[in-house]
Parts: sequence; C-alpha cells; structure tokens
Amino acid sequence: MIFLNGEEYQFKGNLMDLLKIIGLSKDTVAILVNSEIIKKEDYNFYYVKEGDYVEVISFVGGG
Repeated sequence: MIFLNGEEYQFKGNLMDLLKIIGLSKDTVAILVNSEIIKKEDYNFYYVKEGDYVEVISFVGGG
C-alpha cells in the first residue's frame, strides 16, 4: 500500500504505470515521492515502494 494524494492506495509498479491507472498524462503532471520531485524522464524507472507518499499534481490550463 502507498499513499496517493493523502489516501491509502493499493499499487505496485512504476510511476508511468500509476499514471496510466489514474488516467493522467506525464505531460500535464508533476509527481513527488516522499516530498522529492521526480523527473519526468525517470517515471518509467522509478518504482514506488510500500509506504511511499506519492503526490500527483495536475496542471490545468486557463486564463
């Protein structure tokens, strides 16, 4: 189990897998794991560990 945006969440895999499951594109988000920003080019290689705190922040366009 991890914590995704403050909620308990069952997940095993890398950050790209997580984005696919929650239906977001890497182009429109920033991801922090345990308060550390993860580079977009590392999403395929960064595997979330049990108990990690993951924050996915979406960007919304507008004016």
